[in-house]
Amino acid sequence: MALYFLSYDLRKQRNYQPLYDELSKFTATRVLESVWCFQRINTTTANLRDHFAQFIDLDDGLLVVEATSWAGRKTLKSPPTNW
Repeated sequence: MALYFLSYDLRKQRNYQPLYDELSKFTATRVLESVWCFQRINTTTANLRDHFAQFIDLDDGLLVVEATSWAGRKTLKSPPTNW
């Protein structure tokens, strides 16, 4: 199972709720103000980017990264230790 980080920039309208609702379905953990992490199997960063693009506006930014190693400082919440 791979660990992914998703970061976004909602620019004009800033309607976060559709994105938050979808991240909740992925059991994502918010680690910074605009950064979430979650685990998935059998997918790619491009597939996840395309999936989450449905929940933001056309002018918004979105970044999905597959992590093999990570470290954080002063995060809002840490991912579960078994990740």
